[in-house]
Amino acid sequence: MSNEDPDAPVTPTPARRSPRQGVGGSPMGSTISIVLAVVAVIVGFLILQNITDDGPSAGDGGSTPVDSVVDSTPDSVVETSSTTTTEPPLVTEGATVLVANASGVPGSAGRMTTELATVGFTMGEATNSTQSGLTASIVQYDPTIAAAQAVAESVARSMGGLTVEVVPTPAPVDGGSLNGAGVLVLLGTDEADKTIAQLSAPTASVTPAPDPSAGTTDTTLADTTATLSLIHI
Repeated sequence: MSNEDPDAPVTPTPARRSPRQGVGGSPMGSTISIVLAVVAVIVGFLILQNITDDGPSAGDGGSTPVDSVVDSTPDSVVETSSTTTTEPPLVTEGATVLVANASGVPGSAGRMTTELATVGFTMGEATNSTQSGLTASIVQYDPTIAAAQAVAESVARSMGGLTVEVVPTPAPVDGGSLNGAGVLVLLGTDEADKTIAQLSAPTASVTPAPDPSAGTTDTTLADTTATLSLIHI
């Protein structure tokens, strides 16, 4: 016999919820899991492919191509060069050199003949020029002799850089002829009785000597001022 009170209200038993059914009667949770798994696989594949494309290829070892870092444009090349001035060697053979005294200094042509011979030039006998009192020495040459101009330029260089020109006809020497010589040196007062060493040496600047009168004036003025000061005292 049951002890339940027939007058007590009946409490309904809660019904069990069945899992949500998906399409075709399958559970909805299983479908979502499958979809998420597929999406995860696709995303992972895309990420892996992106990493593979961005990374260095195995063929070049990850090095940057040379063309991308080296500028092959000709304008980008900077060329440096140094300029060296070299005088050509002296030409001492091929023409005889004749020195004519145009300075009026006795014996200067003979002494210059000896000086040029020490350099290596083939020298003729010294003579006198029809000109006298020439202030600037000149070197002249006979254009009919092949090596005369080159020898004349070498003589001019050895004597400190003289003017070189073609010898006139007749030549400005006693007799009017060079007697087979190809180069004529008209020795003026500027180079008479000077050695080749002196003529080829660099020109040094000359500082003018102080005016002695200026110092004397200053000293006299100072003495006068001192005397006046003593008088005032």
